[in-house]
Amino acid sequence: MAKILIVDDAKFMRITLSNILKNGNHEVVGEAEDGQQAITLYKEQQPDLVTMDITMPEMNGMDALKEIMHIDSNAKVIMCSAMGQQKLVVEAIERGAKDFLVKPFDESRVLEAINRVLNEPYVK
Repeated sequence: MAKILIVDDAKFMRITLSNILKNGNHEVVGEAEDGQQAITLYKEQQPDLVTMDITMPEMNGMDALKEIMHIDSNAKVIMCSAMGQQKLVVEAIERGAKDFLVKPFDESRVLEAINRVLNEPYVK
């Protein structure tokens, strides 16, 4: 069971992901509505993995990803977006994201990605 932080400005998406994760026997240790909350919760909860929406108010997911990777270079972040744009996927991976999920979420794809990323060895 992994401790997971969900970051998405849409409550419906946070609930959907939370249900998928609980079905996969993971623990949701926090939910954030924007990148700034995500950074604060990351420091407090030290989750095993973060699911991060890209488009959010205040601070977007790309900026939050950059900050979290600065705090913890071994952070495991999976980006989520309704926009399956190749440019965003490449940029997210370059900034340290481990995978990319496209909305609407497919439960088996979400759990497969999370379990694969969690089982990747740390790279120092």
